[in-house]
Amino acid sequence: MKIKILGGAREVGRSAFLVENSEGRVLLDFGVQLTRPPAFPMHIQPREVDSILLSHAHLDHSGGIPLFFISGGTKLYTIGLTLELAQLLIEDFLRISGFYLPFEYIDLLSMVNETRRVDLNESVEIKGFTATFLNSGHLPGGASILLTSNSIRLLYTGDISAQGSALLRGADTNFGELDAVITESTYATTDHLPREDVEREFIEFAKEVVERGGTLFVPAFSVGRAQEIACVFKKYNFPHSVAMDGMALKTNEILSRYPEYLRDPKLFRESIGSIELIRGWSQRRRIVKTPSVIISPAGMLVGGAAVFYNAEVSKRSKNAIALVSYQMPETPGRILMEKKITIINGKPKKVKAEVRHFDFSSHSGRKELFDMFRKIEGEPKVYTVHGEEKNCIQFAEELKTELGLDAVVPKIGDTYLLK
Repeated sequence: MKIKILGGAREVGRSAFLVENSEGRVLLDFGVQLTRPPAFPMHIQPREVDSILLSHAHLDHSGGIPLFFISGGTKLYTIGLTLELAQLLIEDFLRISGFYLPFEYIDLLSMVNETRRVDLNESVEIKGFTATFLNSGHLPGGASILLTSNSIRLLYTGDISAQGSALLRGADTNFGELDAVITESTYATTDHLPREDVEREFIEFAKEVVERGGTLFVPAFSVGRAQEIACVFKKYNFPHSVAMDGMALKTNEILSRYPEYLRDPKLFRESIGSIELIRGWSQRRRIVKTPSVIISPAGMLVGGAAVFYNAEVSKRSKNAIALVSYQMPETPGRILMEKKITIINGKPKKVKAEVRHFDFSSHSGRKELFDMFRKIEGEPKVYTVHGEEKNCIQFAEELKTELGLDAVVPKIGDTYLLK
């Protein structure tokens, strides 16, 4: 088995890994870096790929896949829920960045039509490979992928979260004996607080803001995080008004058709049923002046209804903004978090509202990652990816010193042979 690193090395974004055996080639994810213009993984001719295995819907894992369906000949394998969410996100990506993209809507439709939908824990045979999709706990429908060929067992963690959340069960980490692991490293050097501690702190902050007459704006990713936050409000019987806006409403509709992927389908139904769903500007203008909570994409404030809410809520000191999603460097959300400055109509403005960050991460932290590796049987070769360079390097070093594993930090273009 041969592995080639096409993207996601020493960076967060554009994950892509090519795996080859004597019979064929499969691609594990093919995402984009959401820069302007978007950055894609290392190029590979679509005709050189037999199949693509998609771990989950986020654009940094899925956003480049339509490239392989411009002329056909490739097959995509993924969880049915993941396909629907990926289609939703890529359609939005085309609306926002279509001018910069080397594919069109018709190629996305070809991708959807050429997809074999699989279930969690299902194994599929592909060109001498056996691929098994295991719950990753990161995103609804998200999976880690176990790839076997010629008795070699390779695990691709994708993005993984063992802790779980109000929305999702924690990852399945019973992998057995492995020969190699391609592992994410996003928070490999950081421990997260227990989820329920974060939830309680968040709820208390929300109560405080609304009860002083303020509006709390919660920018949240439309797929997963927005729904989790709604579940948290319901879980703790939050006594004040909560509203949700933007593409998160379409995600709600999709998730309602896949209750088996949720930790507590009843909690999800009740949480969505108890909040106000914003569907127009008259509602937006009213709710933003009402003591209440507003959940709306985009999670990093780069677009969507969040731009309007951010501009309005940030003007008043009694209001607050709770950042609950990962904030990439140089995004409006990261600038707000670090400098309490926001961009309104192209101009930087000092934010009067209170700004807080809450660690609702959907990635395993250091403890969970090391617990996972301690459970793995055998002495697998480990490739640390999907993290800032310093995290990937430190994680590899600690896997060597603490667990005695042969861990390396790949660069884009590197190739490895597994025997």
